[in-house]
Amino acid sequence: MREDEREIRKTLIINAAMILFERMPFQDIGMRDIAAEAGVSAASIYRYFPSRDDLFAEALIRDMIIVEQRFEKRMEDQSASIEEFAVELIDYLIDNEQTYQMMCYFLTKVDMETHIVNRFNTVSRYFLDILDQVMAKAGVEKNIRYYSHTLFSSLTGIVMAFRNFPGHTKEEKRKHMHKLALLLASVFRSGIQKESWPGVEDDRNVSEA
Repeated sequence: MREDEREIRKTLIINAAMILFERMPFQDIGMRDIAAEAGVSAASIYRYFPSRDDLFAEALIRDMIIVEQRFEKRMEDQSASIEEFAVELIDYLIDNEQTYQMMCYFLTKVDMETHIVNRFNTVSRYFLDILDQVMAKAGVEKNIRYYSHTLFSSLTGIVMAFRNFPGHTKEEKRKHMHKLALLLASVFRSGIQKESWPGVEDDRNVSEA
């Protein structure tokens, strides 16, 4: 099969998986479910993806690339402040449940194949590189990756803690998470004004993470 035909078939399978992520609990989706949605045999999926984790990783990576392109555009337009980054990431994770579920899956899974870990980490580093640019624009001069790690983990934690906030509508939860994201951004801006933080020395190796 020609390479472009293989790519079309892979995209068809990934799109089917993404559709199912909106209908079923993430952990309940199997290769047969994806095959049925895509209109192909379960055996044929393994020609493109050796395992379910390979398929899910490819789906997440493609989605993360879309997010990265959005933030790259923001950087080109000189409009990527910490506040805008924080609110936009919160919105993306709220509006793209399948991306959020896949991200949580791979961030917490401990027995992934090495090649999957390497691919996921490569895309994650690129995303953090973009966030480093946001931090540098805000005035961070050293330990930038520490700031990026902390902001990213804090924002995903906000979504995890309040996405199912009881007794509130989706928009009420969104507004609440926006407020928390903006508060977090203000804390970061305050921290940037300090010359150093206790227990955090300048570590150039952290930029490799």
